[in-house]
Amino acid sequence: MRCPVCGDLEDKVIDSRTAEDGRSIRRRRACLSCGRRFTTFERIEELSLLVVKRSGHKEPFDRSKIVSGVRSALKNRPVGEDEIEALAADIEDALRAECVDVSSQQVGRMVLEHLRDLDEVGYLRFASVYKGFADVKDFEREFSYLSKDTEPKKPKA
Repeated sequence: MRCPVCGDLEDKVIDSRTAEDGRSIRRRRACLSCGRRFTTFERIEELSLLVVKRSGHKEPFDRSKIVSGVRSALKNRPVGEDEIEALAADIEDALRAECVDVSSQQVGRMVLEHLRDLDEVGYLRFASVYKGFADVKDFEREFSYLSKDTEPKKPKA
């Protein structure tokens, strides 16, 4: 590590500790040439996640788009901002675990899955825009899907 004061490459680590809730390591260093102290941070360099649009165009994943869409769907619903942020973070983590390129359809389906568990009205609102509902029958179909209560299949004896 180059000293920010004298530019020498020789230093020693005085202290190391985790930072940012364990997502990075903070190191306190001392330059062996001039004696000045400075701090460095080590972070994991994540691969950029790309979203492939229907047109085939690729763009970087932007979690704020999920937050914005979910926030609109949950307007005036009893769901807090922390829950919306957690939903978006869960989706991003799941997408990053899958691969580097994901389709916009995958992102939309994951949002619907998470919203279904979080708030049914928000789910219907999001689905109406995402799936492009044209009339009341689309709402009825989605509502019947949402309200299905099927019992688990029993194992055959």
